[in-house]
Amino acid sequence: MREIEQRGLYYDELETEVRYVHRPGRTLTEADNVLFTTLTMNTQSLHLDAAWAATQPFGQRLVNSMLTLSTLVGASVAQLTQGTIVANLGFAEVAFPHPVFHGDTLYSSTVVLEKRPSASRPGQGVVTFEHRGHNQDGVLVARAVRSTLVWTRAAHETAVATTTEGGPGAGARDAVGQEGDPS
Repeated sequence: MREIEQRGLYYDELETEVRYVHRPGRTLTEADNVLFTTLTMNTQSLHLDAAWAATQPFGQRLVNSMLTLSTLVGASVAQLTQGTIVANLGFAEVAFPHPVFHGDTLYSSTVVLEKRPSASRPGQGVVTFEHRGHNQDGVLVARAVRSTLVWTRAAHETAVATTTEGGPGAGARDAVGQEGDPS
């Protein structure tokens, strides 16, 4: 019987001028916010203290913006980068133009802004994503531009085959463990 394993898209499969819509949306709860905020040691009263936050301009606690960012990017993983990403290279722009409150649902989408073969890592490419998140009312609440290093299909299949033949991690160490700037 044939097996199909869910994965993201390889460098050669990612397209510019396409909006990748990620579903389902994710409703961010008070429990999510308090857990994330305390796990990350962000004791900002704006996230934790309902009485104090009620006296502030938004009149209530805000969802931690790093939770919003993590959820925004995380929603794209299954569709775009699951098992195909080599590295997250960084964020060039991050903006939160509207607050997220407990009970808001985050809907995410991604556009590939640009892609190019890596100059220093054959079989891999640098892909720049623009992630956008809207709430249940269609209001833009988050935007982030992120650069990643992504496998090509042929190089990844070769690396996996080498790993399988040479024991755990053999080919992966050779293909991924190189030093230097991936650009």
